[in-house]
Amino acid sequence: MSAYTAPLKDMRFVLNELAGLSEVAKLPGYGEATPDTVDAILEEAAKFATGVLDPLNHSGDEEGSVWKDGKVRTPKGFKEAYRLYCEGGWSALSLDPEWGGQGLPKLVSTPVTEMITSANMSFSLCPMLTQGAIEAMLLSGTEQLKKTFLPKMFDGSWTGTMNLTEPQAGSDLALVRTKAVREGDHYRISGQKIFITFGEHDLTENIVHLVLARTPDAPEGVKGISLFIVPKFLVQPDGSLGERNAAKCASIEHKLGIHASPTAVMVFENATGYLVGEENKGLAYMFIMMNAARYAVGLEGVAIAERAFQRALAYAKDRVQGRDLVEGAKAVPIIRHPDVRRMLMLMKSQTEAMRALAYVVGAATDMALRHPDKAMRQRNQAFVDLMIPVVKGWSTETGIEVASLGVQVHGGMGFIEETGAAQHLRDARITTIYEGTTGIQANDLIGRKIAREGGATVKAWLQHLQQFDAELAKSKHADVAQMRKALTEGTAAVADSVEYLLATFGKDIKAASTGAVPFLKLMGIVAGGWQMARAALIAEKRLADGAADKPFYDAKIASARFFADQVLSQASGLRTSVLAGGAGALALSDEQFLAA
Repeated sequence: MSAYTAPLKDMRFVLNELAGLSEVAKLPGYGEATPDTVDAILEEAAKFATGVLDPLNHSGDEEGSVWKDGKVRTPKGFKEAYRLYCEGGWSALSLDPEWGGQGLPKLVSTPVTEMITSANMSFSLCPMLTQGAIEAMLLSGTEQLKKTFLPKMFDGSWTGTMNLTEPQAGSDLALVRTKAVREGDHYRISGQKIFITFGEHDLTENIVHLVLARTPDAPEGVKGISLFIVPKFLVQPDGSLGERNAAKCASIEHKLGIHASPTAVMVFENATGYLVGEENKGLAYMFIMMNAARYAVGLEGVAIAERAFQRALAYAKDRVQGRDLVEGAKAVPIIRHPDVRRMLMLMKSQTEAMRALAYVVGAATDMALRHPDKAMRQRNQAFVDLMIPVVKGWSTETGIEVASLGVQVHGGMGFIEETGAAQHLRDARITTIYEGTTGIQANDLIGRKIAREGGATVKAWLQHLQQFDAELAKSKHADVAQMRKALTEGTAAVADSVEYLLATFGKDIKAASTGAVPFLKLMGIVAGGWQMARAALIAEKRLADGAADKPFYDAKIASARFFADQVLSQASGLRTSVLAGGAGALALSDEQFLAA
């Protein structure tokens, strides 16, 4: 099998040319993010991902995590890899120095997260959930809770989980039944949670569960949900671990993919829990975790696409089969065949577009947090809120598409587990489901992020795209001109769809909702096209200035042209799906779906 190689050249290009690392480094508190420091971090992360995590990906998938007598054993090598992960300081890269973090921008931690996820997605899920739990505690926990739990979670000694889903509730948190009864300075938590990633494992000595539950007098629905910390082991006043809490793993799931990541059924039986924030405000606190997790899952789409592309590319260069269509004399590597090149370009261009959009949103997150101007913070936060469902929904759906193309490039060998191509497709499949399905992301996009504010943020973004068109118009490059044409048409498709959704959402929410997922895809390919056009324009300028790395910049322009012709060209069809798709989608009665 081919080894994972971090795409450092493209990562640096996106960080510096598109996401504006130099501007982020000027924000208060981010002065340590110098070019030399960031380069060193990326190089070391690449070594860790390739040397430590990638070799465990296939073996971990084959072995899987094993549950026995309430305990979970992770695959061989995972404990040592996690120890090295913590010793390398990767657990606290962008976290607050007050609690032991390194205080670097999210933009710097983003490519590191991508590398770790590309190399071993199952492994990456453990620190990802811990990060989300930390975010919720930082913003909503008491000082005592922070002092008790955060230092150990920052250094990776303890991990964190999110306990939302219950068997009868699924994604509908209004149906949560887990109970929390007050007892002195704590609560007694009772109930069952399912699909809890790394809810039980052997990597650390303690696990900090964040659990949604209801107090006895809580109002019905989501307004009555509270958030609690329920540690696996109780913590003594001196910080040492005390007795085992009544939070047990009843089993782990047998899954399509991410076999090395234990997905637990958790049972709480009068477990000791501590309230986070105020009673009945748990959903707001949980959304802090979920937004961080949704962005991270969007990065999983980028990461799995990159890994699938690398594997397919290596195979296409080595696999000799078929004759050259022109010369026809001898067998050639399959990368010479036009349809294989088309598939590889679909994989490459879409991965680059997703990476660029994700990193730009990461930079906007830093701006929203640290920019000295309040108006700038608000604008950036609005942009982040708008794009989070796009990064999550579009990147994961596209990640599955790219992983599927990877199997196709391998042909019959892609269907054989030994090549590794099938694992990427199996692992990718969960990404459009957990942390909110694509449908949930799309409804969030058209409802909370567009209709609720009258489309103010999306219209501001569309106006920015129209202003950017003036820059594209100055290009002398034929491929950039084609990119401009496609982006203009895509922007118009988004604008038409936004107007339709704003006019329809309040009158016929079902009709609007049937177009939500096509609209999310439309937003994704246009936002991705925006970044590809920016990349092409920058590449054109670098080439004009005599840049040394001509092949890289030429490839950037070619990738953008391909994206325009093969991906952005879908915009008009998606617009039709948004504007006119409701009639057909809602036409049948329940009975008519199955013809007698």
